[in-house]
Amino acid sequence: MDANTPKCGDCPMRKKAEANPKSFMARLWKWHTGWCPGWKAYQVWLKENPEAEQPAA
Repeated sequence: MDANTPKCGDCPMRKKAEANPKSFMARLWKWHTGWCPGWKAYQVWLKENPEAEQPAA
């Protein structure tokens, strides 16, 4: 991962939410992604880099 790669792909909060999608952490994560500018930038980065791993959420 280089300096321009967003860190959302390795986020511990995201990994916990994906491990248990019905948990409070998953609901918190879903809420967080609705307003987080970093997550939105990560989504744009994924579209620009199709070889990158796609998020499960």
